[in-house]
Amino acid sequence: MSEGYAHEQELANGDGNGYGGQAVPQTRTARHRRIVDILNRQPVRSQSQLAKLLADDGLSVTQATLSRDLDELGAVKIRNTGGELIYAVPSEGGDRRPKAPLGESASEARMARLAGELLISAEASANLVVLRTPPGAAQFLASAIDQAGVHDIIGTIAGDDTLLLISRAPDGGQALAGHLLGLAQKEH
Repeated sequence: MSEGYAHEQELANGDGNGYGGQAVPQTRTARHRRIVDILNRQPVRSQSQLAKLLADDGLSVTQATLSRDLDELGAVKIRNTGGELIYAVPSEGGDRRPKAPLGESASEARMARLAGELLISAEASANLVVLRTPPGAAQFLASAIDQAGVHDIIGTIAGDDTLLLISRAPDGGQALAGHLLGLAQKEH
């Protein structure tokens, strides 16, 4: 069996990666998305540190590939609040200035603020939560939830005025809906 085929089999079986059973494709797009996720969630001081974090997620890259990826993503080194130089990538959307990763309190505060402004209702069933917002606002709230990196949420799907949140726990939808409603009410 070839080494490449064996690696593909490991990924297909959910083995061979540190990503909790999630198969991580070895594509440029998946690698770029994971790099952005890592840089937005934690301070990364060096390419070797980033390479290790990617390897922990099952993405093995050479230094040359990582350097090229950082260049393609527009990553730069900026000083964080502690004065350390860390990698940052331009924000998605209109504001393209690189930003350091949000701290838990800042991301939770942003999520709470947007929930207070945009959340109309939250309804849970098993591990699913359906959130309603005014027309055109679902993407903003979904982005804030994604940026907050809430461990209990596997993912969000947003339409125009509706979001679907998927809880990691099979019966975690009700607690998640309660948490988001609580955040929204604190803001008012």
